[in-house]
Amino acid sequence: MQDLKDEVDTLAPKTTLFDDGDRRSFLKVALGTGFAAAVMPVTAQTIHTDTAGLTAGEVKINVNGYDVHAYRAQPEGKKDLPVVIVISEIFGVHEHIADVARRWAKLGYLAIAPDLFQRQGDPAKYESVAELQAQLISKVPDAQVLADLDGVTAWAKDHGGNTAKLAVTGFCWGGRFVWLYSAHNPKVKAGVAWYGKLVVDKSALQPVPPVEIAPTLTVPVLGLYGGKDGGIPVATVDQMKAALAKGRSHSEIVVYPEAGHAFNADYRPSYIESAAKDSWQKAVNWLKQHGVS
Repeated sequence: MQDLKDEVDTLAPKTTLFDDGDRRSFLKVALGTGFAAAVMPVTAQTIHTDTAGLTAGEVKINVNGYDVHAYRAQPEGKKDLPVVIVISEIFGVHEHIADVARRWAKLGYLAIAPDLFQRQGDPAKYESVAELQAQLISKVPDAQVLADLDGVTAWAKDHGGNTAKLAVTGFCWGGRFVWLYSAHNPKVKAGVAWYGKLVVDKSALQPVPPVEIAPTLTVPVLGLYGGKDGGIPVATVDQMKAALAKGRSHSEIVVYPEAGHAFNADYRPSYIESAAKDSWQKAVNWLKQHGVS
């Protein structure tokens, strides 16, 4: 499969910002489009991957009688494709997450980004991150998410995917679930977690933090973190490294000293081009290394 490195190089985003007067035109209006209100402002001319040669768009996946919406991208007319599940940030399946799915599809994958918040609400409608966290994200049970991801995996198998070559990747909130789903589903061959929290306060809805599953993890996960991430202290990353060293998953963690949180989010001011490009190439190589290509 071809490399996206050249495409990413040529599509590096500019740094112009849209102000509040432009908010409405950029709000998410359908899955895989627009951006959440809480993430404004958005940088102009973010990386955009076209759909040429792809089958892409919204699908519905039945999970125990409930229709989970998802954005799907895959090479047109192809079958027996390696599968990568893309798990979003707290902002849901917006334009950037759909674009990431298209990037994987351009490399030959069936990529699926499910809306894992829809039972609790629409993250696009919240005006601030604090409101979004308190009123929606905090109400999403881990067990619900893992069951939905199982349903997504089953759907992929029936729609052109080869789930013997199954990977999972995600960002922030989704990065945490890369670790959890890799422990939950031993059929996952590899995972890539971008800045997912590793140590969290336990609750009835979030009973197990990633650091606790690390010693028994068998799936190789690549963790990509920022050394300046105020929400994920380097000390917790070091704690995770120590926990992983007790196991046999052969997982690895890379820390980018110059980067903070969301360094791969090319639509946000937090974007760090050097870390984003290097981490993307590492992610592509990681999946290939572990037989998901």
